[in-house]
Amino acid sequence: MSILITAATSKEMQAYIHTEKEQDQVGKQICCLVTGVGPVETTLSLAGLLQRQPRQPTIDCVINFGIAGAYQENNTSVQAGMLDLCLAEQEFFGDLGIQFADTVEPLPEDLSVYNHFVLDSRLLSTAKQLLRDAGLGYSYTQGTFVTVSCASGTLHRGNQLGRQFHGLCENMEGAAVARVCQEFSLPCLEIRCISNMVEDRDQAKWQLQEACTQVGKAVATIAAGFVANLPDLI
Repeated sequence: MSILITAATSKEMQAYIHTEKEQDQVGKQICCLVTGVGPVETTLSLAGLLQRQPRQPTIDCVINFGIAGAYQENNTSVQAGMLDLCLAEQEFFGDLGIQFADTVEPLPEDLSVYNHFVLDSRLLSTAKQLLRDAGLGYSYTQGTFVTVSCASGTLHRGNQLGRQFHGLCENMEGAAVARVCQEFSLPCLEIRCISNMVEDRDQAKWQLQEACTQVGKAVATIAAGFVANLPDLI
């Protein structure tokens, strides 16, 4: 049995690998995949790996991680701040549909488009407990994530998506990972760290490396705990 850890970029994955090597806890029961950026590359690389994988060892669950931008308006009481860890309860494809001035209308139901994915509640509950038990002061929140093919570069668009989907944050791969996991009947966890607020684009305010380091450490903690409890999780 094994766990597959996915991230969009080498920068994100290296933050996890660096911590995992320091801890030297999980050994050969972890495999890693850098998927590439965006839903298309993610779907191709993840589905391709799962299709090609040998029957033994099997992949039993997927942890998808990375950085994200936090929405400043989402019509909920749950907000994420800079460098907060965020755990996904559900994922939406935020820009799959018909774009109007202030909303994205879904495509007709008869087209059988998959747009909404609920992530595995057992993995989510276990991950939260592992973060609490780690005693490292991890601050996290949970809620709805929004996956987009075109990242929001304005406060207006960010607020529009945040309000429409009650979204906590946006990313470019999560819903694609969830869709592939659904197809292969694999439970999936998604965790991200906020590297920037979704606002009128200002990269001077971003904290990319800090967010990668934070989420890399959290994933190492979660992965080690999942390995120790894998038979009970699946």
